[in-house]
Amino acid sequence: MNNFNFYSPTYFVFGKEKENEAGKYVKKFGGKNVLIHYGGGSVIKSGLLDSVKKSLSAEGISFTELGGVVPNPRSGLVYTGIEICKKENIDFILAVGGGSVIDSAKAIAIGAVYEGDFWDFYSGKAIIKNAVPVATILTLTAAGSEGSSSSVITHENGMVKRGTGSDLIRPVFSILNPELTCSLPAYQTACGATDMLAHVMERYFTNTKDVEITDRIAEGIMLTIINETPKALANPNDYEARANLMWAGMVAHNDICGVGREQDWATHQMEHELSGLYDVAHGAGLAVMFPAWMKYVMHHDVMRFAQFAVRIWGVEMDFQNPENTALKGIERYEQFLTSIGMPIRFSELGAKAEDIPELLKVLNLGERTMGFFVKLTVEDARKIYELAV
Repeated sequence: MNNFNFYSPTYFVFGKEKENEAGKYVKKFGGKNVLIHYGGGSVIKSGLLDSVKKSLSAEGISFTELGGVVPNPRSGLVYTGIEICKKENIDFILAVGGGSVIDSAKAIAIGAVYEGDFWDFYSGKAIIKNAVPVATILTLTAAGSEGSSSSVITHENGMVKRGTGSDLIRPVFSILNPELTCSLPAYQTACGATDMLAHVMERYFTNTKDVEITDRIAEGIMLTIINETPKALANPNDYEARANLMWAGMVAHNDICGVGREQDWATHQMEHELSGLYDVAHGAGLAVMFPAWMKYVMHHDVMRFAQFAVRIWGVEMDFQNPENTALKGIERYEQFLTSIGMPIRFSELGAKAEDIPELLKVLNLGERTMGFFVKLTVEDARKIYELAV
């Protein structure tokens, strides 16, 4: 196990109707003038936004609203939010929605206290040194942004999708009511589960030895997602399934299962270009890219893939030929994805083989490599995209 520092200060408020206490927690964490950030009409139609505003007003907290966040959140709305924060002297941002809303709120939070372009933090030109406090009311179990230090934004100039991270943008509190996810369409629920699995697998496939504790934590999270997702799809109002998935999504990405071990993240980089170009759901893109990555890198450590097959998918170990075990595990992973309605090929996303050069261009690796389990060159990326066709 490697040396590590781990800091995860988010205060979690979990359970039914807890969103009605938003004002109390904003006040507890020092918010006096709040930007409420949200997405489309669902938070309005459901009455959630009104409940939040009522809760803030009851505590004497003033607020400004900014809706309109879309999946793969855009830079344009971030710039608008930054302008509002500076003009209205906003001292707290409350994100009401899923990962896209939370990521957009985090981008606004760092841009509101920065004199330059917020994109500097996403393009690697600047390091986050300050941020307006962010809190969340989660409505979609997927990204884990409600407990993570990361944010991903798509810049509309070229539709380039990039991420940044800092403990300064971990939410100070997050309200998690599983009931708020019951009205999600089945496809969004499945995309969320796929995203959650990917967050764990980016950490699970590692070169670090003797990490049994985090292996077992990761395996427990993956098994929970695999067991509970079909239940939530079969009965959207299954509170216990939704509750288990909601907490699994958070621990999948707050890094508790990634400490002390080298992590990969190449698949996420490749998927970002896919969802940036085609504007597909992030989870759907990961469903296509992860099996392709697995097939390409499997021989680097066949026994880790065999472990994944045996412990997660119940494959019987073939000690004479562990490669067969590893391949069977990947096959069962694909079968699971298909069973919950996810795509596993380019064609199912509407993606095209002839666009691979454009994907590689935006990936912009040059002479650099990406990932750590296997350090991939641009030629490796091309071959993985081709495996996904």
